Amino acid sequence: MVVDAFLSSVVCKTDPLLDGTPWRTLPELRNLRALQDNKKECKLKTRSQNATEIAKIGGALALDYFRRVGSLDIVDKGLQDFVSEADQNVELRIRELIEKTYPEDGIIGEEHAPKPSNSGYNWVIDPIDGTTNFVNAIPAWCVVLAVVKDDQTQIGVIFDPIHDEIFQAVRGEGATFNGLVLNCRADTAMNRGSIGTGYCSRANKTNTTELIAMILKQDGIFHRNASGALSLAYTAAGRLIGFVEEHMNAWDCLAGQLIVAEAGGCVEQQSADQMIAKGGRVVAGSAGIFDDLVRIADTAFDT
Repeated sequence: MVVDAFLSSVVCKTDPLLDGTPWRTLPELRNLRALQDNKKECKLKTRSQNATEIAKIGGALALDYFRRVGSLDIVDKGLQDFVSEADQNVELRIRELIEKTYPEDGIIGEEHAPKPSNSGYNWVIDPIDGTTNFVNAIPAWCVVLAVVKDDQTQIGVIFDPIHDEIFQAVRGEGATFNGLVLNCRADTAMNRGSIGTGYCSRANKTNTTELIAMILKQDGIFHRNASGALSLAYTAAGRLIGFVEEHMNAWDCLAGQLIVAEAGGCVEQQSADQMIAKGGRVVAGSAGIFDDLVRIADTAFDT
């Protein structure tokens, strides 16, 4: 009581939240901080809504290219790593929309040079995740957007235009699938579903082989659909019970990791900034098997 009365009478000459506004009592400061927090949440939700719309616009353009995929120019970037004019032009369209809506934000994309941020926000985008599927007319690919600030992914959007499925999450606000709340079930076991995985030129063949062998030894089934982002979305939705890959780039995984976590699943804690800089391993899944997945990854990848 005495302490509360004292705090209520104390004044603060300046406060960084108030841009140096003088002589505010602590109760007033508390109220203003709460109001500012609410404004931050509203701004983040607005960004999320805009990110969803941008993903849909990019997805519509990608779908148009997919319908005439046989006529596209395709270039080999590396082993089993392709890029088409669709990837490049869809990313340019997404960049255009981001720059128009948030001109001070940074952009990191798979196909074009990064744009530095003046706002603290960075958009991490993959215009078409699953390009190998895309260029071979396999309907398993998606548009991926993540928004990163303060070394954490704040927003994640994965849009599958083929099936008109959109997976979305805002940090601290949960995850949704086509507007419905996503809940990643915890009551599962290794022998009760499929575990997604992937392979790329940055991974070790022997390690990937060991990973698959260990999954099979535990009566699990492995699944690869050549789109890590879609596999993470499927994990959040319970279609897969987990996902493990030795190395992924940030544009492939940041959005999906947030969606899994906000759906109630488990992911390894990582620095988003470090993932943007170097990429890294990804382990995500149902709470019921997550510890098993981490042990498998530690053994298979020799970490």
